[in-house]
Amino acid sequence: MKASDLVVTPSHLRFMNRKFPCSIGKGGISGRKAEGDGATPRGTHRLVGMLYRPDRMAQPTDWALPIHLGDLWSDDPTHEDYNLMVRAPYIYGHEKLCRADPLYDLVILTDWNWPYPVKGRGSAIFIHRWRKPGHPTEGCIGLRAADLAWIAPRIRYSTRLVVL
Repeated sequence: MKASDLVVTPSHLRFMNRKFPCSIGKGGISGRKAEGDGATPRGTHRLVGMLYRPDRMAQPTDWALPIHLGDLWSDDPTHEDYNLMVRAPYIYGHEKLCRADPLYDLVILTDWNWPYPVKGRGSAIFIHRWRKPGHPTEGCIGLRAADLAWIAPRIRYSTRLVVL
C-alpha cells in the first residue's frame, strides 16, 4: 500500500499519513458482497469518478462532475442500467443523487461491480458524507464533511481504495 491509497478499516480511513474516523456498511466488511447485505466489500478498488452539488459547494477538483436535479443511480439488478447513473424519469429502482440532506453533496465513485455489473453482487460503493459518527452505511464509506472535503482535491489517478 502507498500513502496515496485510501485505506479503510472498520473504524478509520488512512490517507496521506493522516487518519480519519469513518463509517462502513452495517453488514461489516465482507469478501462476499451481495445485493442488500449492507456490507462494504473487502479488496482494492479503483476510484473512477467524483460528483458534487454545485448549489452547495465549489467544484473540489477539475474532474468532478456536477449533480443536478433528476440525476439518479440505478440500483435495480433487473434493469440494463443497473449500477449506472441515470436521469429521471426512471421507473426502475434507484437512488436520488440530488438529495434534500447533505449525504451526497460530495461523492467519490469506486469501481465496485462497475462498469460491467454482475447482478446480485451489489450496486455502487461510494465514499460520501456520514450521517453521524458511528452510524453505519448501506455498504458505502462515510466520512465527516470536513474530512471528505480535505481528501477530495488530493486524490490522484493512482489513488486506490483499499478495504482491509
